[in-house]
Amino acid sequence: MRTLKLTSETKKELLGNLLNRNPGSYTEYENTVNDIISNIRTNRDKALFDYTYKFDKCRLSSDSVRITEEEIKEAYSALSPEFIEVMKKSAANIRSFHEKQKRNTWIETRENGSILGQRILPIEISGVYVPGGKAAYPSSVLMNVIPAKVAGVERIVMCTPPGKDGKVNPGTLVAADIAGVTESYKVGGAQAIAAMAFGTESIPKVDKITGPGNIFVALAKKACFGHVSIDSIAGPSEILVLADENANPRYVAADLLSQAEHDEMASAILVTTSAELADRVTSEIDGFLKTLSRADIIRKSLDNYGYIFVADNMDDAIDAANAVASEHLEIITANPFEVMTKIKNAGAIFLGDYSSEPLGDYYAGPNHILPTNRTARFFSPLSVDDFVKKTSIISYSKQALYDVHTDIELFAGEEGLTAHANSIAVRFE
Repeated sequence: MRTLKLTSETKKELLGNLLNRNPGSYTEYENTVNDIISNIRTNRDKALFDYTYKFDKCRLSSDSVRITEEEIKEAYSALSPEFIEVMKKSAANIRSFHEKQKRNTWIETRENGSILGQRILPIEISGVYVPGGKAAYPSSVLMNVIPAKVAGVERIVMCTPPGKDGKVNPGTLVAADIAGVTESYKVGGAQAIAAMAFGTESIPKVDKITGPGNIFVALAKKACFGHVSIDSIAGPSEILVLADENANPRYVAADLLSQAEHDEMASAILVTTSAELADRVTSEIDGFLKTLSRADIIRKSLDNYGYIFVADNMDDAIDAANAVASEHLEIITANPFEVMTKIKNAGAIFLGDYSSEPLGDYYAGPNHILPTNRTARFFSPLSVDDFVKKTSIISYSKQALYDVHTDIELFAGEEGLTAHANSIAVRFE
């Protein structure tokens, strides 16, 4: 990792480098993705099965594309009872946290005879995309599906790519069963996103698509947005650790590497007020790289997007953290709660020595589907709100409308919309 003094110039360099990770930058793949979407819309199942054979080397038909109860039972038998139990505990924590996000329909009646309110209902059908192969993450299944279930979504469709043998990662299937997926299909890639967005003979059209994926999946979600709602166009994972001289360098190094191991585009940043800590973290990283199984990926990630910044004071360090707006922000300082009050932009904040980022990935309960690429400045973690729709309710009595009709007619007249004004005026002729 490169170690730099935090200045306005080095901060600018960092932000510019991080922008290179934005999925929207990969325009060279857009034509390919658009062709896949067009083919799915036109040829539906036929195109879907052709792409599955082309990309996943698996032959499917309308009879084999849907995952059966027998396959789910087989998945359970392939996992250790201990792992299944841990997934159930994690699911319970996630469900408990998201239950607190639920909001209710409300109605307000006023003395003048007007009634205003908001009706909150779940969307009817949600789709979740789950990567396959080595990138299969059962934890993401839980994080995507459980908020939808808590919101009251009755039908949840999962798509995940099969292996050459037509099998799906057993952890994915068991997590889906625990979380409450109602139906699952063996399709992946941009073609799966298109199938859920527009529907085929075998796969239903959904109202919203959530879940991570490669650049083709991200661009397909971007292209289908508007025909269907999406969670976000997620970029590579990222972590920023904000630390002072009190931080344990071994903990800091381990936490930085926990995100760097995702892929070569992942970002790991330390901003500290202690030059000594910076040196010790670098030494600890070197030691860890001798033993970690994904060391090659980690090295490339750190070479590309790994930084240690030494700041003159904590205020400057906090300013840098707010500018980066990291997906994951760890605060390991003498008083992390005080520092937290000055943080404006972060996907999730982890406070203190024993709140390591993987706690949020797997177990604590808050959602690990978080805004990336500085979008924490205006986006939020996936939540129950993402799976409900809100409808406004308006009812005025004759007297209530009479009291304000001239105001409305004046407003409409100023905008040159005489039919709008007339719609009010005719009621008091």
